[in-house]
Formats: sequence, C-alpha cells, structure tokens
Amino acid sequence: MARKRYDDEAGDGGHHERWLISYADFITLLFAFFVVMYAISIVNEGKYAVLSEALGDAFGGRGAATQVNTNVEPVLPLSHIVNRKRLEAARRERERMETLARDLSATLLPLVKSGQVRVTQNARGISVEINASVLFEQGEAVLAGDARDILGQVAGLLKNDPHRIEVEGHTDNLPIANLRYPSNWELSASRAASVVRLFIESGVADARLSAIGHGATRPVAPNDTPANQARNRRVAVMILAATPEPVSVPLQP
Repeated sequence: MARKRYDDEAGDGGHHERWLISYADFITLLFAFFVVMYAISIVNEGKYAVLSEALGDAFGGRGAATQVNTNVEPVLPLSHIVNRKRLEAARRERERMETLARDLSATLLPLVKSGQVRVTQNARGISVEINASVLFEQGEAVLAGDARDILGQVAGLLKNDPHRIEVEGHTDNLPIANLRYPSNWELSASRAASVVRLFIESGVADARLSAIGHGATRPVAPNDTPANQARNRRVAVMILAATPEPVSVPLQP
C-alpha cells in the first residue's frame, strides 16, 4: 500500500501547477489592457470613442460607447484638415485683395472715370494700369509733378500691405534711339524704376518691389492708330496675391 501511494503522488506531481499558465496569461492580458487604456487617455476624445465602441461590440454591448458621449466630433483625416485650412486661408486672402482693389479704385476714381487708370483683379492679383501720359513726358522717364501726388496716394495704401509688388513699364512700337534710351527696353525699364523709387521714398519696403521693363512686347491694343499706341504706353503696378504655403501630408498606409 505504501508503494501505491508513492506512485500516485509521483504521477500527479507533474500537473498540480498547471494553473500558473492560465494565471500568467490572464495577468499578461490585463497588463496589455491597462497599457492600451493609458495610451488612449492621452489622445483625443474621438479616438477614445472609436476604441470604446469597438470594445463594446466585442463584449456584446454594441452602441454603448456612443451613449457615453454623443457630442464627440468625428475624427477627420489629416489631409482633410490641411485642405480645410488652405481653403480658409484662400478665402481670407481673396477678401483682403477685394478690399484693397476697392480702396485703390476709390483713391484713383477721377482717373478711372477718365479712362487714364484701370484697376482689375484676377487670380494673380490686382493690376493698376496707369497711362504713361499721366506720369511722364513723351520719351522721358522722369516723373511729372502731378504724377508724384498720384503715385504717393497709391503708395499710402500699399506701404502697410504685405504683398509683393511688380512695377511693369510698357511702350508702343515706335522706335526710340537717343543717348539716354537706346531702345524702348531701356525706356520702359527706367519708367518702372522711377515708380519703384517713389514707392520706396513713400515708405514701401524695397524688398517687396520689383521693376520690370517689357518694351513694346505686351500691347493691350494693336499699334495701328495713335489712340491705341497711347493705350500701350503705360505703367502697370501689379500687387501679387499670396499663395498658400505647401504643407507636407504623410501618405496613408
């Protein structure tokens, strides 16, 4: 009998600690659960609601998570958030440019009515085209007396504005050749530079300004009549619209 008891105890000795395996598995799962709960405690409520709903479904309580907080906003993808911000920035920029265009038109209203100034707006920005006869004597690039007052009013509106400004000089197709201006290129560039210099003297930051001479290469009317040639002799002040800064969006897996 003693021998039999010894065999029974020896036979059961390999199995009486098997419960430790199940216990260890339970502790591991519990630890993982609390790690997940800690992790989601530092993210937004939307992600917490998604996880809570998933857990509710897994344990047979579908819809329980949504009953906890029905005011949680849906979590939007990063690309949607970036696009929404860019659209909002574009809307604000368009409104700023429309306001500036109205102010320029109001300031130059007498010249606009007489057809000597034209204010237009497009996707590139605002263009203020001033007939050269308002600013310069024929064949000259030195600003006339009244021209300084007119451009000074324009500069007053632009000096506190952040946009970049391109001043473009244009001529007709009549050739010019003298010691000061060998061609229309020099004349148009000098006229643009004269306007830029006055803007700087009026308080516009020089880093925002560019002077460009186009000569006779960009007419607004055929150079077939004296009236059309007069239209082509002009200075265009271009206020460039700001473009949204590029945003890097991570690719979705």
